[in-house]
Amino acid sequence: MADDINAANVKITDADLAKSAAKNRTELLKAPMLALGPALSYMTIRTGIRYSETVGELSGNIEMGPYDPTRVDNEDMTITPRTLYTYFGSVIKKFHPNSVAQTIYGSSITKGDGQMTVPIVLQALTYLAAKLGKGFALHLFDAIRKDGGTKTVDLFNGFDTITATEITNGGLSVDKGNLFEFADVIDSTNCVDQIVAFCRAASDELLGYEDGSADVKGSQLNLLVPRSIVYAYRDDYKATTGHSPIYDKFNQTVVEGFDNITLVPFAGKVKSPFVQLTTKSNMLIGCDQMSGTENIAVEKHHPFLLDFVATMFFGCDYESLDPTRLLVGKLATA
Repeated sequence: MADDINAANVKITDADLAKSAAKNRTELLKAPMLALGPALSYMTIRTGIRYSETVGELSGNIEMGPYDPTRVDNEDMTITPRTLYTYFGSVIKKFHPNSVAQTIYGSSITKGDGQMTVPIVLQALTYLAAKLGKGFALHLFDAIRKDGGTKTVDLFNGFDTITATEITNGGLSVDKGNLFEFADVIDSTNCVDQIVAFCRAASDELLGYEDGSADVKGSQLNLLVPRSIVYAYRDDYKATTGHSPIYDKFNQTVVEGFDNITLVPFAGKVKSPFVQLTTKSNMLIGCDQMSGTENIAVEKHHPFLLDFVATMFFGCDYESLDPTRLLVGKLATA
């Protein structure tokens, strides 16, 4: 049985890895995107984007009035464009093949039938590829593009970086209704009141509509926050209400008075100056996955070590800044 294999006896050769990387290139390129993990539940992936693509939304209005065969609606329809940028990145990582193999065989994720159905060579390559995705996930908000950088945080502009730029340029503002400025630092004594006030500041269309649906209960909104805010909210709510069926059932991830708004913490927002209230469809992650430009390969340039070589496109942006799609909260600082 596969479970009885001794990790010390697992051997994978240079040729096996190179051949498997070429054969499974498409599947391996998916591994970093799948490794985004929870982000996939709150963001939308756009594929086939190399460098940039114009996104945005059609706006305008059309209304039916009393019957009039001569009336024509001449109101203009406009497209508010945004550009979703993806940046071409690369990495070369030296690794010892059998050390990777032993790490995988010691992991609980490959226990049982998993070992019998997936070749160890492919598991090793997928393990390395998924590590790239963990870096993407950690820096979805704080990444700042630096042409001479060497890390994932330097590859693209994260959501918080884009947010700060849009505030400076006027794309996000209190007057436009897509920016809310918190008056006080959020803590465990005021979090509920402040978060509720923030949500009440959102436009009626954002609170009640999603993708044109007028069903309020069907409009799921995500409030993307640092984990510290979730803790503060739970502590404040519990101190106010004590133990209650609602608290015990939801563990208070739903904002008080807003059944369709869920608090969603992200590891990459630990020091974030912003929170975002929006829909999954408005948070875009751009990648390629479709051309021959991206690649994952294994090369040998060292007597004992191999090179894991990967090239990929990656980036993110809001589809729209319109207050019917997004409300950003600027957190107060001490």
